[in-house]
Amino acid sequence: MKDLVMVAILAFSSIVAAAVPHKNFTTPDRNFTLHGVTKPWANDTHVINRLTGKPMKHFVNWSNGTHFTDPATNRTVKHFDCDVGQSTASGHFMATIKKLHKDHKRSAIGSRAAKSLVDRSRVTRPFQVPVYIHVITGTTDAAGFTQQMANSQIGALNEAYNPYGIAFSLSGTTFTQNDDWAVGDGTSMDDAKKALRTGTYGSLNLYFHSQLSGGALGTCTLPSQVQAGMPQSMYYTDGCNINANTMPGGTMTGYNLGKTAVHETGHWLGLLHTFEGYSCSGDGDLIADTPAESASTNGCPINPWKKSCPDTEGDPVHNYMDYSTDACYSTFTDDQVQRIAVLWTQYRAGM
Repeated sequence: MKDLVMVAILAFSSIVAAAVPHKNFTTPDRNFTLHGVTKPWANDTHVINRLTGKPMKHFVNWSNGTHFTDPATNRTVKHFDCDVGQSTASGHFMATIKKLHKDHKRSAIGSRAAKSLVDRSRVTRPFQVPVYIHVITGTTDAAGFTQQMANSQIGALNEAYNPYGIAFSLSGTTFTQNDDWAVGDGTSMDDAKKALRTGTYGSLNLYFHSQLSGGALGTCTLPSQVQAGMPQSMYYTDGCNINANTMPGGTMTGYNLGKTAVHETGHWLGLLHTFEGYSCSGDGDLIADTPAESASTNGCPINPWKKSCPDTEGDPVHNYMDYSTDACYSTFTDDQVQRIAVLWTQYRAGM
């Protein structure tokens, strides 16, 4: 059924690109059929989540399901989408983070004084991640992507993660012209990874596709259990696939400061979306100090502040694991940082 929604998105995207933003409409722009039921893309308050098929508030003045008017800039911007979540995680990973979450809640009882003596805003043992950037273009758009953009992308990663004791170093850059790989549709994404992946399981491989298909700005693998000494052929799919126009200096409006790679790298390090589960109840992203969030964020709605759940002070719109625009991102929570530290040691350090 996900494929049906994707077909509708692609068919409608050319119309959306030329649309002039408007406000306060009360009728949907477009309908689509899911599970035999016809539903609107969006109206003045809600949008259909294409992954769940359920409506959620969009907290912007205008949305048609693929694009929205950013309340901070009043510009038409594409919805962030990356398709990573519990459904894409391994059983071992989910069992691990559920146990960590349960243990954290248990240890929190009566231990605030002890925890206050520990700086939880940084990893206990700083670490550095080697990064290999692969820029994959078609034969006609290769000139639009440069080594300087790759260098600046590493700068964006370090700007986001350095305050928490995590660093990234560029170990290599490749430039490949392949019309199929530039789109990354069907098997071509895995074909590109099989041919280009470099380093160990502790090496971050970022694949920047100039024409990434599917409507997503990026996607990434979550950590999974890999045995020491296992050949790369067993984990060549590991890494992040990202729209190349989101690199610093790219052409993706709202998302060209390099923060999409920051978000996707958060997944690679073991974090889920802050709105995981799209609910005000339950465990959500299995991180104790991120507030409940029932709708992903569009743009940077802080005036008024986006609040999708009644019993919180507001949504974490500045958190790198939400869907905010690049200029809105600025932070990870303490528990997110500590989760990264534990999962780095368990899954990737020394591999």
